[in-house]
Amino acid sequence: MIIDFVKIITPAVIAFAVGIAITPLLTEFLYKNKMWKKKAGKTAYDGNEAVVFNSLHKEKEIGTPRMGGIVIWASAVITMIGIWILATIFKDYDIITKIDFVSRSQTWIPLATLITGALIGLIDDYAEIRGNTTHFAGGLSLKKRLAVVGTMGLLCGWWFYDKLDVTSIGLPGGYLLEIGWLIIPLFVITILGVYSSGVIDGLDGLAGGIFSTIFASYAIIAYSLNQVNLAAFCTLIVGATLAFLWFNIPPARFYMSETGTMALTVTLTVVVFMTDSLGGGYGLLVLPVVALPLVITSTSVVLQLLSKKFRGGKKIFKVAPIHHHFEAIGWPAYKVTMRFWVIGVVSALLGIIFALIA
Repeated sequence: MIIDFVKIITPAVIAFAVGIAITPLLTEFLYKNKMWKKKAGKTAYDGNEAVVFNSLHKEKEIGTPRMGGIVIWASAVITMIGIWILATIFKDYDIITKIDFVSRSQTWIPLATLITGALIGLIDDYAEIRGNTTHFAGGLSLKKRLAVVGTMGLLCGWWFYDKLDVTSIGLPGGYLLEIGWLIIPLFVITILGVYSSGVIDGLDGLAGGIFSTIFASYAIIAYSLNQVNLAAFCTLIVGATLAFLWFNIPPARFYMSETGTMALTVTLTVVVFMTDSLGGGYGLLVLPVVALPLVITSTSVVLQLLSKKFRGGKKIFKVAPIHHHFEAIGWPAYKVTMRFWVIGVVSALLGIIFALIA
């Protein structure tokens, strides 16, 4: 049990240290190459100017680099591969081999989605930064990004169904709800829903705090299901995200942007399904509780769009996502962020309780 605890905690500590170490190099590169938007302002989802948002953040849109999410996935990948290499070279040293958490059954799939999501997000960030100098001026459109994420969900869903024989959803009490091949479209719907919550990356420190809490929660859930390697992978993401958060606390040195949010959201979806019937739990059922801030954020955008469409342009919030609404009514950004953190911790604890006792 002690060695399992060490195995789970060690990746987080190393990833945090690696993230802190590589950030000065990344910072120098991002600022030297002016990796930020060249034109301030944002367009709303309906195609019109985001007037309220621009009045709050227009000047912050330029001068601060994007691609800060590189810190998260780069430090995670470096740590994971580094531990695996050390365990391979020094295979006679038990202490090293015992903390190696790279495994085909538990960590290959989330690692693959982390890297894939990160690279696709990186392409989108680069296209948005370079503006009219690329064929994807302004970055990939929302439809293209949804298509890419949906395709990833389709492939992952097929893998779970065909290769891992996952055909059911876990329910409390050890029960299973058999849905057969419908696990594939369910995976697609879930990954799109979780990805949509990436819009929470809108205030300094907000996304980093929320995602680190969520992955920490799933580390505990995975450990309770004896998925020690997966739990170690989750803490790896926590450590890497905290390293990013260190530099994203106001005033932010850089923004997470798409390379970070896409990597984290698609990977979270895989972790959720791995802690479901595959692991003997019900990670999918507790997701809305553990990730309540993400649910609130996504729902606020959907409600705003529906309201404007079916109520003659009338809005529910001054601006969506909802964290910007609170800014618009006068809350300081740090107050919004910290209160979201509080909600995130409480909801995560509640989700863990449900996962462990039901």
